[in-house]
Amino acid sequence: MNRKIKRAAVLGSGVMGSGIAAHLANVGIPTLMLDIVPRELTEAEKKKGLTLEDPAVRNRIAASNKEKLKKQKPSPITSKKSLDLIQVGNFDDHMEQIKDVDWVIEVVVENLDIKKKVYEQVETHRTDGTLVSSNTSGISINAMAEGRSEDFKNHFLGTHFFNPPRYLKLLEVIPNKDTDPKVLDFVKTFGEDVLGKGVVEAKDTPNFIANRIGTYGLLITVKEMLKGGYSIGEVDSVTGPMIGRPKSATFRTLDVVGLDTFVHVAKKCL
Repeated sequence: MNRKIKRAAVLGSGVMGSGIAAHLANVGIPTLMLDIVPRELTEAEKKKGLTLEDPAVRNRIAASNKEKLKKQKPSPITSKKSLDLIQVGNFDDHMEQIKDVDWVIEVVVENLDIKKKVYEQVETHRTDGTLVSSNTSGISINAMAEGRSEDFKNHFLGTHFFNPPRYLKLLEVIPNKDTDPKVLDFVKTFGEDVLGKGVVEAKDTPNFIANRIGTYGLLITVKEMLKGGYSIGEVDSVTGPMIGRPKSATFRTLDVVGLDTFVHVAKKCL
């Protein structure tokens, strides 16, 4: 397939969205990073006399999250040059710019209805043949594709990065039932050869592969912790490097993931 990713768009600028945008920029891909328009002014904006119509306010969420990349440790960016490749904006004013990108990656909140509304916007502006993927950690790829055009479905799949995207090697790629096999092959090859990932193709099952295994392992660990009366510190001391795992062990890893995110993922396994 004669396809190249010369420019990308990331929809959602939170921890994962900004991290994915940074990783794309690190390999030299100019990336448009969009987020929602704020509904209220901050106190600082009020003091400056700004209104909800000022571009600085409308782009505040994405711009603020881009700035946060500078302070994160370990750094998600390789250089200031990488950071300069990230252009910020908002869904209302800049979504039409996705007509010029080769890959749109959705990284909004893990809510099927919200994601489908975003895809409605995407399909309004997207150029036929443009790749569209979701960074969902476990929502059905087929469910997200429902109601979309044939061309959208043919070029749509899941691309589940792990946090932090620059450093964690795994990338789960999940096709929907209508994904063009050539598109799937391209994304897998691009993930490995350009993004430097270890790509695993997953089926469209709840939480795919890694989160199904990880959720089970963590819940079993908590069960044994409660049974034995162990502390969080004691559990982390024996579930990290001692057994060949990262020093974040169990609960420090959970802190990085976020308790709210983990509860959401765990409930899908029930």
